[in-house]
Amino acid sequence: MTINYGVLLGFVPSDDAEVVLQSGQFKGITRFRVDDLQKPIENRGNITWESYARGAVYALQNSGYDLRKGIIGYISGVNGLDSSGLSSSAAVGIAYLLALENVNDLVLSPVDNIQLDKSIENRYLGLENGILDPSAILLSRYGYLTFMDCKTASPSYVYFSELSKSQQPQGRPPFKILLAFSGLQHNLPKSRGYNMRVFECKEAARALLCASGSEDAPILRKVDPGVYEAQKCILDENLAKRAEHYFSEMKRVVKGREAWARGDLQELGQLISASGRSSIVNYECGSKEMIQLYEILLKAPGVLGARFSGAGFRGCCLAIVESDRAEEAAAYVGAEYERSQPELVSKIPADRRVLVCEPGDSAQVILQS
Repeated sequence: MTINYGVLLGFVPSDDAEVVLQSGQFKGITRFRVDDLQKPIENRGNITWESYARGAVYALQNSGYDLRKGIIGYISGVNGLDSSGLSSSAAVGIAYLLALENVNDLVLSPVDNIQLDKSIENRYLGLENGILDPSAILLSRYGYLTFMDCKTASPSYVYFSELSKSQQPQGRPPFKILLAFSGLQHNLPKSRGYNMRVFECKEAARALLCASGSEDAPILRKVDPGVYEAQKCILDENLAKRAEHYFSEMKRVVKGREAWARGDLQELGQLISASGRSSIVNYECGSKEMIQLYEILLKAPGVLGARFSGAGFRGCCLAIVESDRAEEAAAYVGAEYERSQPELVSKIPADRRVLVCEPGDSAQVILQS
């Protein structure tokens, strides 16, 4: 599921191979050519806003696509939401991929672009991201929950049964999405916290697979749940927590899909909150400020469930909330968090501290003559 806020890239094809870009959030103009060979960034401290455009060219080049035309473009997110933990890096990477493909007459599937965006993050930027963020951006459909098996990369869609019964205008669902911002902003590529959690999950998988006699690659998705239950006692405390988060999250996903299909927002909300709690207790993510924000959301009127929007090191928390209480909940969260963190809140634009959002659709190129 996406939301009705996002990254916009306005572009036209250039007359040659040159790329010329400006940003609504960052200063300067970047210029390079799509026929220049792009090499992975070795020092993450050198990552800037233009790196994602170069990364898109890198990913396409390394997949064998012929790029002859560049773009002249202006990219902008929502002011105040950059580095907010809202899949912003994946959204930017995908925007550049779609634009470059459009001007070079390349027709790629969403699944192809998911893998290309993963190449930007993993191979060009050196971040251990998976496919969840680009999958949500490219595969979402309004009114549906996207169910993604990351092992097979095959999506399925679950319709929200209460949508057709909704008495709201245009069949809108009886819930909205709250985004509450912590005021913590730093770029994920410069943080080692996320990569460490990925490493620990691999180590847990390695130990479990070894104990079962398997030589599969150390990925928890390759560990049978029965093997986990039988062998989890061999894991040290940290690895046991990471594995518990993973396997309990798998169960919550299945239950959440069923709750959504029934239109049971109460159960769905409880599962989302349980996911948030496991992220804190078992995955041990989340700064003090983000945990405070999560706890405040759980107490807000009309909120059905809440969790971090991402790994919890920065950015925002999200919640699903009853539509008719969304504004009341937003006001409550804004006031309570300001009492807890006045200095951080003072850095957030007043109209960006808590946003009330609607479900959205997938990323796409909108052509205008």
